[in-house]
Amino acid sequence: MGHPASLQARLLIALAALALGVGALMGALASHQARHELDELLDAHLAQAAALLVVQHNSLPHDDDRVLDAPSLHRYAPRAAFQVFHEGALVLRSAQAPVEPLVSGMSTGFHTVTHEHTSWRVFVTRGGQDDVTVMVGERSAARREILHAVLTPLAGVGAAALLLMLLLSAGVLHWGLAPLRALRSQLQQRRPEQLSPLELPRAPAELAPVLAALNALFARIEMLLLGERRLTADAAHELRTPIAAIRAQAQVARGASDSAERDHALAATLAGCDRAARLIDQLLMMARLEAAATPPRSPLALHELARQALADAAESPLNRGHVLALEAAGPVPAEGDPLLTQVLLRNLLDNALRYSPPGSPVTLTVEAGAAGDWQLRVEDGGRGLDEAGLARLGQRFQRGAVGDATGSGLGWSIVKRIAALQGWSVRAGHSSSLSGLSVRLTPEKPAG
Repeated sequence: MGHPASLQARLLIALAALALGVGALMGALASHQARHELDELLDAHLAQAAALLVVQHNSLPHDDDRVLDAPSLHRYAPRAAFQVFHEGALVLRSAQAPVEPLVSGMSTGFHTVTHEHTSWRVFVTRGGQDDVTVMVGERSAARREILHAVLTPLAGVGAAALLLMLLLSAGVLHWGLAPLRALRSQLQQRRPEQLSPLELPRAPAELAPVLAALNALFARIEMLLLGERRLTADAAHELRTPIAAIRAQAQVARGASDSAERDHALAATLAGCDRAARLIDQLLMMARLEAAATPPRSPLALHELARQALADAAESPLNRGHVLALEAAGPVPAEGDPLLTQVLLRNLLDNALRYSPPGSPVTLTVEAGAAGDWQLRVEDGGRGLDEAGLARLGQRFQRGAVGDATGSGLGWSIVKRIAALQGWSVRAGHSSSLSGLSVRLTPEKPAG
């Protein structure tokens, strides 16, 4: 498979085809117009020559019945002929004129006739007494020769002009496509890790969208790479502790002297594996969310999603006898992505269960407000957070200091990222009805 033609070659071929087409059309029109004008001019010459012959014949004596042959005085004379008839008899003719009349019937005016397989253009006129008829003719081939002699140099000039125009067009195209070559050069010289925006001084307006799209692509790739690097760093940072704990418990179980100690170490090992698996899930979810664009929004049945999330929380290993309650009066109109909303609710409830004591209440409230507003609230019966803890809430790997509860802080980061993607605001504070933390989500109001 051959290489595709370059843009410059395509444009040059298109310009050449267009120029040839226009040139051929203009040449045909010019040839037609030149032929018409030449016929008009030569017809006028025929008429003028005929008038001169009439005047000349009127000045000659008419008592001689001989036919006079006019001599051929010019090398182009064979291309023209004339005949003079007096009272129907031929009295004077040119050297190449036949004896028979060029135009039978001798009707006046211009005629195109064929005599002895030769085409003639003939003008017929009569003298003042109508006893003299003059015929002046010219071979049609002579007219074509004159037209050819006139148009051939013009065609040569036109071809030279066309060639010059194509050469100049090639130079102009080469100059005009210089920004594309500069862009190609920049892209070829870039290292794989170089994702800075492209800069093309004096770039034409047609390249501006291309540059903008490329720079946007580089920005997205950079964001993805940063997310991957962050995920790698986060995984290395956070998995070190649970893996070390799992190893330590496995060593304890291996060296245990009785079954009770061994069972306790194995249970701790399984719990460590569960924590590591949850941490990995959260890291992967956070990486996907950071690379995600704004998801499509569709109507949400918040009360149904809340009921399902609370049912899942009841079966969660984090549920240690908590009193779970749902407060939802009815359908609440909201928009968002159902899957992301489920992830958000699961993380909120997991955090509430993790950082509240066993048997304490956890309440999920869904309320409809005025003018399409709504509010989703998760409250727990834990000890809550002080002002410094609330300020740090949502920062990656910042844990709340609540007893011996373990976590990575990624749950809050996931909640905030999903809320931002869906155009929701999330606020944390102290619960007015319970003793612990209250997290409230509401739709962001449009600016203005």
